[in-house]
Amino acid sequence: MKSKFRVALTVVALTLCGCAQRSQIPVSSLGEDDDAICRANNVAVGSPEYVACRKDRDVIRSNAAARADRRQRDLGEYMLNNPLRP
Repeated sequence: MKSKFRVALTVVALTLCGCAQRSQIPVSSLGEDDDAICRANNVAVGSPEYVACRKDRDVIRSNAAARADRRQRDLGEYMLNNPLRP
């Protein structure tokens, strides 16, 4: 009986850890180096063009994270509203 409880507790703990890690945004969710991309246009670091490029990259990353969160939330709602019945 105790071993089943421990297994169940372990599964719950791992699930919660996965949820906690879900909200963390990776360094570069696009798989590219923002600094290298912004410097590719021969723009000096600290110039208004460079700052605008970095802000644009931040907006792109933020939008991608928001889309992923929205898709995850939609999937959860779908699963709650459409349970599989054997």
